[in-house]
Amino acid sequence: WKSQPTAAVFFDNVRIPKENLIGKEGEGFKIAMKGLDGGRLSIGACSLGAASAALRNAVEYSKERKQFGSPISKNQSMQFKLSDMSLQLCNARLAIRNAAVLLDRIKNGEEIPGGNSTATVACAMAKITATDMGVRVCDDALQIHGGYGYLSAYPMERYLRDVRVHQILEGTNEVMRHIVSRQILK
Repeated sequence: WKSQPTAAVFFDNVRIPKENLIGKEGEGFKIAMKGLDGGRLSIGACSLGAASAALRNAVEYSKERKQFGSPISKNQSMQFKLSDMSLQLCNARLAIRNAAVLLDRIKNGEEIPGGNSTATVACAMAKITATDMGVRVCDDALQIHGGYGYLSAYPMERYLRDVRVHQILEGTNEVMRHIVSRQILK
């Protein structure tokens, strides 16, 4: 994962003084789980950024690249592909914003229908939406660039490689689907 450095951290034989304990003993898992919803939105936001950059690059490239004497951006199929990429990006942005609003409302002590589980499901849905979109849009942008998309001189190969891990971090998208289905099947 080259865009954002990630490393393993190990603690062996570490003792934490009682006054440095966060929360109550035995509640660490519950505290960690509370942070996941915001983390899922952060990962989704990373996918929004990569997809947005990939779309910008694809639009510019489509205006420059000529086929049969005209820019490929003049082809209706290219226009539709760019339109669909933009639409997917917009939908994912709205899903992230909606979930963020729910988290903010909970943080501010407001009651929301369905309580915290509503926000958790919204965060899971937003993460799925944004990270799946990120992979699709970056893949489409690479396709628009053709063979150049694989060259390190163009950022497409990096966007696609780096955005793929977003479907894994903060809980895989399969786990997110489990969270959503559990709520639906209650």
